[in-house]
Amino acid sequence: MSTATAKTEPEDVPLAAPDQERLSALLVGQARPPRPSALSASMAFGWRAMLKIKHVPEQLFDVTAFPIMLVLMYTYLFGGALAGSTEEYIQFLLPGIMVMSVVMITMYTGIAVNTDIAKGVFDRFRTLPIWRPAPMVGYLLGDVLRYLLASAVMLAIGMLIGFRPEGGVLGVLAGVALLIVFSFAFSWIWTMFGLLLRSEKSVMGVSMMVIFPLTFLSNVFVDPETMPGWLQAFVNNSPVTHLATAVRELMAGNWPAAEIGWTLGWAGVLMAVFGVVTMRLYNRK
Repeated sequence: MSTATAKTEPEDVPLAAPDQERLSALLVGQARPPRPSALSASMAFGWRAMLKIKHVPEQLFDVTAFPIMLVLMYTYLFGGALAGSTEEYIQFLLPGIMVMSVVMITMYTGIAVNTDIAKGVFDRFRTLPIWRPAPMVGYLLGDVLRYLLASAVMLAIGMLIGFRPEGGVLGVLAGVALLIVFSFAFSWIWTMFGLLLRSEKSVMGVSMMVIFPLTFLSNVFVDPETMPGWLQAFVNNSPVTHLATAVRELMAGNWPAAEIGWTLGWAGVLMAVFGVVTMRLYNRK
């Protein structure tokens, strides 16, 4: 009677530590790269936002053609009636209309966030070993380029039709820098809406409802002294009014410490409140 020879599988023998290191080196090929810092991760996502502009340049319409249209339309429609001449009115109008335009285009940050969520891009971001707020901060850093471009376009058009800032280059740069800081903080409102609402149309609609009263009920176009008392109380305490006054005075060569303080204070409050809410929504998304 023949007996079958049993075949046994070879036992798994654990590798020694040096052998494990050599095997890991062969499999990986190189040492694992270090975890990116918060700054480098944010800059990478900011560069991603800028590449979107490169591949879809039509989205620059709102920071080029739209600001030009606003400057020319309001200057030549209302300049003669409100200030007696367009040359006089442009000195008052341009800093204010620049503030209004840049603050208005901040809402596109929320639309971009909502679009990426709908496409499932954020699911991939959440799995990456990076600083959690980096995607949100990257969106805002990328939009800083849009704010700078809109400011440069409006200043160029203003100079062509008679705007002459008495503060010189330093005053103009200080005014633009303050505007960029406030706009960066203000954009956190729209990142919150981008995460909270279910479609980009909803984000656009809610943004318009918030931003139009806030920008038009200010001293962008006229001095609030001509307004009813109840409206003056709102306008004089509006963050857009403080910002427009600060930018206007800086470009005129003055140093409005109170208005600058109010503007930076509002920026800090906006970041502290809406930044925290945004990140909580992002972590739960």
